[in-house]
Amino acid sequence: MAQNLMFYTNPMSRGRIVRWMLEETGADYAETVLDYGTTMKGADYLAINPMGKVPAIRHGDQVITECAAICAYLADAFPEAGLAPALDRRGAYYRWMFFAAGPLEAAVTNQALQVQVPADKQGFVGYGSMAAVLDALSGAVKAGPYIAGDRFSAADVYVGAQVGWGLQFGTIEKRPEFADYAHRVMDRDAWRRATEKDDALTPPPAA
Repeated sequence: MAQNLMFYTNPMSRGRIVRWMLEETGADYAETVLDYGTTMKGADYLAINPMGKVPAIRHGDQVITECAAICAYLADAFPEAGLAPALDRRGAYYRWMFFAAGPLEAAVTNQALQVQVPADKQGFVGYGSMAAVLDALSGAVKAGPYIAGDRFSAADVYVGAQVGWGLQFGTIEKRPEFADYAHRVMDRDAWRRATEKDDALTPPPAA
């Protein structure tokens, strides 16, 4: 069914995470590059993702959106790539992948928007505080070498991309353990192939 795998993306989006994951699987895939405000909001794509956002994939008759969900799905769809632990060893794999999709992303977004959660209201938000999120993540990457144990997995694609971007754009505190982890998980041929393909699609900066 790999020949029926369609990837909907834009190079200036979280589609870069899914591109990396696709390259890790080694699967054949086609791509549709969508533009913000036009084709991404057109009727054809809204039938794929009513949110009008990328990335998404269509694999046969299955449509999957949301980066973490796509990464988890692809790991299961292409088991020969070895990107998911055995079913009885997926605790840390699911835990940290969805930690990054939930508490980490929410905390980073609120910080970027300068949303300050008062100390007495931290129980209302899933992440509590940015410091608590980063300390939890720090413990996870220090326990490594990978986020779910001794082997690279789809969770490292998702968590590694979040950490890498956070360090690049200054939305995650520059701690040595985060830099070491990002370097370790991105030092892979699949990441380099994915980055090269997306960079080639990225328009040059305006003069």
